[in-house]
Amino acid sequence: MESLFSRIDSKREDLVSFTQDLVRIPSINPPGEDYTKCAEFLGTRLAKSGFSLLYERAKDTPGDSDRYPRNNIIARFEGKHAGPCVHFNSHLDVVVPGKGWTVDPFEGLVQDGKIYGRGTCDMKGGLSASVIAMEAILEEGIDFPGAIEISGTVDEETGGYGGVAFLAEKGFFSKPRVDHVIIPEPLNVDRVCLGHRGAWWAEVETFGRIAHGSMPFLGDSAIRHMSAFLELIEQRLFPALDKKKTIMPVVPEGARRSTLNLQSIHGGEDESFSGMPSPLVPDSCRLTMDRRFLIEEDIIEVKAEVTDLLEELADSRPNFRYQIHDIMEFLPTMTDAEAPVVKAVSAAILDILGKTPDHVISPGTYDQKHIARIGHLHDCIAYGPGILELAHQPDEYIVIDDMVTAAKVMAASTLKLLGVNL
Repeated sequence: MESLFSRIDSKREDLVSFTQDLVRIPSINPPGEDYTKCAEFLGTRLAKSGFSLLYERAKDTPGDSDRYPRNNIIARFEGKHAGPCVHFNSHLDVVVPGKGWTVDPFEGLVQDGKIYGRGTCDMKGGLSASVIAMEAILEEGIDFPGAIEISGTVDEETGGYGGVAFLAEKGFFSKPRVDHVIIPEPLNVDRVCLGHRGAWWAEVETFGRIAHGSMPFLGDSAIRHMSAFLELIEQRLFPALDKKKTIMPVVPEGARRSTLNLQSIHGGEDESFSGMPSPLVPDSCRLTMDRRFLIEEDIIEVKAEVTDLLEELADSRPNFRYQIHDIMEFLPTMTDAEAPVVKAVSAAILDILGKTPDHVISPGTYDQKHIARIGHLHDCIAYGPGILELAHQPDEYIVIDDMVTAAKVMAASTLKLLGVNL
């Protein structure tokens, strides 16, 4: 391994510049800016190392249009003999920069051993590390059986339907094509992520009756009905969720329980109005909820905790009317700690960093959910060099030393999974 690791060390500047170039492509989702540019940039790089390329557009998936095509790339390098396939999957999309930045979010500034920019941590730095790792294996001329794949997929930040979900439906994340998957999400360079909590997103709408704002007694306020629902959530649901703990090793500690985020609320005037509001009693109010749940919980019971409160209000509060619909739902995922990919990456971290890695669970979902539920492939983990808490934050960065270390872990893990001993 010494020669391979020395080669990765020698590619440090290339690793930095490649990450900077990726960050400078502002592949913001939504709406899905520059997906094609980002995919083709990655493809051009991998083609130079001998990878064969496939570009797959996820037509008719949420957000896909001729202006914002959901273009994915899958690159594959075949070994000289038959064998397993190790696949590195990274998402190309990043969230909006938001406010609070002290540097240009798309410059790729290098300072104090870090690269700053939107997507450095989540997860273009991890993508770059996987590319450098696989290039180093090929440049060393190591004879390996099977195949290596690298994919750049879209829409992970909005559910992954135009990316990994679409490709999984087409068989790109199932045996016999793929055996082991590593997703370089930012879960820290010395940890192996086995999976994630479950997620249920839903929208609740309460209804009222419109009337003149100077005579609210002639109407019925949908916002007041929603406030009654929110009061029950505060008084009863939040305390109940706080008591639910899990055996899943979720990080950070605060996520080792059930959580509910009241994500958005809209009522009365349309959000697009400008000028002075009109005097109206609101006849509709909508609430979006983001519920994260544990492997010990049943999805039917998770939903019932909300609908039971709504039904209670329908029975007890005059004129209370509502509807609720699911936006998306994903069950918790946790790969067996004895799975080959877990053992291979854990062994590499121990060898390279000199410590036994923690096995953790992500607080939020990522594309492992689609690989498990659609591809039925469970030898899958997340391992990447980014710091989890920096994801989606202003002044997001990635530590360059961590990217180099992660590239070595990825290279060593890949060879072990392919059955190569150096």
